[in-house]
Amino acid sequence: MTATLADPVSEVVHAAEALLTRRTGAPVTLTDPVDLGGSGRSVVVRVRVAANPFSLPRTLVLKQVPPSRGSGHVDFHGSETDEQVAFLREAVSYQFATALAKDHRPGAELLAYDFDARLLVLSDLGDATTLAAVLRGSDPETANNTLMALAQALGRMHAATVGREEDFAALLRRADVARVADAVSQQAIDAVRGVPELLAADFGLTVPDSVRDRAERASKLFTGGRFRAFSPSDLCPDNIVVGDDGVQFLDYEWGGFRDATLDIAYALSSFPLCLCSVPLSAERVRAMAEAWRAEVVGMWPQLAYDEVLEERLLDALLACVWLSTHLFLPEDHARIASVRGHGLSVPRIPALRARWSLLAEFAAETGHDDVAAHARDVLAHLDDRLAG
Repeated sequence: MTATLADPVSEVVHAAEALLTRRTGAPVTLTDPVDLGGSGRSVVVRVRVAANPFSLPRTLVLKQVPPSRGSGHVDFHGSETDEQVAFLREAVSYQFATALAKDHRPGAELLAYDFDARLLVLSDLGDATTLAAVLRGSDPETANNTLMALAQALGRMHAATVGREEDFAALLRRADVARVADAVSQQAIDAVRGVPELLAADFGLTVPDSVRDRAERASKLFTGGRFRAFSPSDLCPDNIVVGDDGVQFLDYEWGGFRDATLDIAYALSSFPLCLCSVPLSAERVRAMAEAWRAEVVGMWPQLAYDEVLEERLLDALLACVWLSTHLFLPEDHARIASVRGHGLSVPRIPALRARWSLLAEFAAETGHDDVAAHARDVLAHLDDRLAG
């Protein structure tokens, strides 16, 4: 390593060398570190294994979430305790995913970890390209094929993890985070409570009782639901990669089990926890939903019925759109700044408008006039904001 490396990179490399040396019982030397850029609180580094006594891969990816250094970074979770819980959930999620058959593994393999140092050593997915980079400037056919592959990859992950929730829960108990809800679920519950008041205060709108009831039911998909499977929970186009092994997922900080329809709805609503704008149309939404269904219908035969799929997808889409509105309609500059650097990020009002528009169209097409009218009311006020 050269002396010019930033201290956090040097620290994570030295910590990984020490961890792997303890694990293998022989000195391990890591060289040529490349800072891959973390989420703001994490350090992610690709390294080459120079001394390789036990057939480690030639390159590795290291991820460390060091104790807060007072950098001023603000995100959705923030506190030191939350960072520790997020690291432990990610470590558990990688443990769980690594135990799956290789063909079913949704992302990198976990090779070593250190809970105390908040350090993960992962297999390197190589020169895979982020979904954001693939979609940015792609021709429509490439974009369509990539989004279809994303829907299929989500379905394969869900089908491979159905019925394994107790395995995941046992790993959570071992890490002593079993009683801590993932932050995404808590945000969704907060959205159900907060969005009606937010729409009333900002737009003078009253949410119909039938839509409130649906939103309340939809929020329970984060903690319950009939179609439960593993989910990274906080997907973003910057954390989805496309390579020789297809579409794979990174960043499991809030990984866990929830209703799988939330994941496909998450993609169909253009990733509600960030401000990424993905080229979605009603036709593309239908095609992606069908691609996902084809992968999971063998596990959940009820989804072969269009009315069952449409009803559950509408619930999940409403939950995702309300969640995004709860997060980004208020002018929370720190929160907005924390996602502004994402590869497909757009200003918040256009992002919200696209999400409400997709919800309105899906609800109208499936005969849910109350949700469609609610979405169109919000759209009219968002249009006024853009015009003003």
